[in-house]
Amino acid sequence: MKLDNTKAQMKKGILEMCILSILDGKEAYPSDILTELKTAKLLVVEGTLYPLLTRLKKAELLSYRWEESTSGPPRKYYTLTKEGKKALEELSLSWDELVKSITKIMSNE
Repeated sequence: MKLDNTKAQMKKGILEMCILSILDGKEAYPSDILTELKTAKLLVVEGTLYPLLTRLKKAELLSYRWEESTSGPPRKYYTLTKEGKKALEELSLSWDELVKSITKIMSNE
């Protein structure tokens, strides 16, 4: 059995929550988000991040603003919306419950 697909699916399932968490209380440029994910050992490529940001924006969980750049094209800086904050709170609660359940199962209690 190849576990690579299972591992990839597990990572995909939590990536949205991680992005919302990164943007909680601050704004960030996509390369900043990628850096934070990489620092946390969640290696994500731009081709994965940009569609996710677009999906979260369409769901009204994120907003963005444009900022002119002296070294290239304007940059989009993303922030969490009120709906995004609520979604993050719900996802965090679900995550905590899931971790407790998995820990219980894996410890054979």
